[in-house]
Amino acid sequence: MTKPSWVITVLVLTVTAIYLFAQAPEPLPVEEAASGKQIPIETVLTLVAAENDTVRALWTREIVGAGKKAGLAFDEDWRDQEVEAGPLPALFLREAATSLEKHPIRLSLFLGSDFPINASNLFTGRQEEMFKTIKQTHQPQFFFAEDTRLYTAMFPDLASVKPCVTCHNQHPDTPKADWVLDDVMGATTWSYPKASVTMDEFMEIIAALRKSFRDAYEGYLEKAATFSKPPLVGDQWPRDGGYTLPSAEAFLKEFTRRASARTVDLLLSPLEAEPKTARIRDERRMARK
Repeated sequence: MTKPSWVITVLVLTVTAIYLFAQAPEPLPVEEAASGKQIPIETVLTLVAAENDTVRALWTREIVGAGKKAGLAFDEDWRDQEVEAGPLPALFLREAATSLEKHPIRLSLFLGSDFPINASNLFTGRQEEMFKTIKQTHQPQFFFAEDTRLYTAMFPDLASVKPCVTCHNQHPDTPKADWVLDDVMGATTWSYPKASVTMDEFMEIIAALRKSFRDAYEGYLEKAATFSKPPLVGDQWPRDGGYTLPSAEAFLKEFTRRASARTVDLLLSPLEAEPKTARIRDERRMARK
């Protein structure tokens, strides 16, 4: 077994034990030996992007989509006191990003575009340059951003469902009103200050990310509790046919169930992160000259 595969196997054991079975694994000599091994940041950012895709799909389909059918509302002005609504998918992502900003691990998330409704989400600098490549290839881009001094990964954000396309095209502030399905509408951008992390750091990043998802969902539950007709919160989901919402525990449990299998698949997949890491380190050395 090659060294990268060996490290990934150790990660799988740890992630599986903690996130699939919610308990620490028995001490393993191989795990102790691997504790000082470095994991390329491309591997980590690819994983956090996959987890983000999972929670976003869960929110979009099971809360927003099913919730609307049950009588719940979702709006871009959901934070306004007089608006009885929850956040749209992109705003749920923003809530998670805000939570991450408060965490000391320094993992950052930004959802941008070349045609954003909110001007603050316009790509600039190196991100603008790399987004042009993403639009052409539909492939993620990994690079060291000289302007922010951060290792960065950008993942295409596709117009995958009709309601998102319609919402953007009909928004009064949209700079582009001819989006169609499967267009690259933007990109989720993840950044971190180090080219690689230890296994302990890796687990801290995943824990912080999942906490940010929980914080975003709990923020919605707090707002829902102020509605003139608050939904019942418990084990029931909107898809079950009632004016209900899952508790934070139920939401995270379902997210974990969906995300963990993909996490293991990703960690077991052949990765080409080491050559990318070497290239990005070269870029950083050149930037310092």
